[in-house]
Amino acid sequence: MQKATGSTVNLEKACRTCRRNRRGAAAVEFAIVAPLFFLLMFGMIEFGRAIMVQQVLTNAAREGARYAVLDGATSAAAESKVTGYLTSAGISGGSAKVCNSSGAEVEPSTIGYGESVVVSAQVPYSNVSWLPAPWFLKNLGTMSATVVMRRETVQ
Repeated sequence: MQKATGSTVNLEKACRTCRRNRRGAAAVEFAIVAPLFFLLMFGMIEFGRAIMVQQVLTNAAREGARYAVLDGATSAAAESKVTGYLTSAGISGGSAKVCNSSGAEVEPSTIGYGESVVVSAQVPYSNVSWLPAPWFLKNLGTMSATVVMRRETVQ
């Protein structure tokens, strides 16, 4: 076994001192990086949720429009199809309306053959967000989807 020389002892002593002075460095680094990391993670989750809700709104409006273009359809039944689809997807507070191509709310049965039936579905963003909205995000508005289909009827 080799005996440590004076320079080796000094080097070990310096490294030991350096290690002692770095205690808590990982905690400080984590304290700096963690808020940014969690902000990005929650942002990605919330953005994914918003895209999922938009797709569900589009599908709900499509289901309402598919019903509204048929003979004997009523606005109330078409709107019920939309809200039922939203409820089954776990989205509460949604609403729907059935209009003609000019935007006036009418009964689908009064729309003529080949004319457009417009069904739109809306839900406030605050009803679908998984995160509590801070004061600067309170009025994010309403998410909506609109579907237009031609009226099918017997002439």
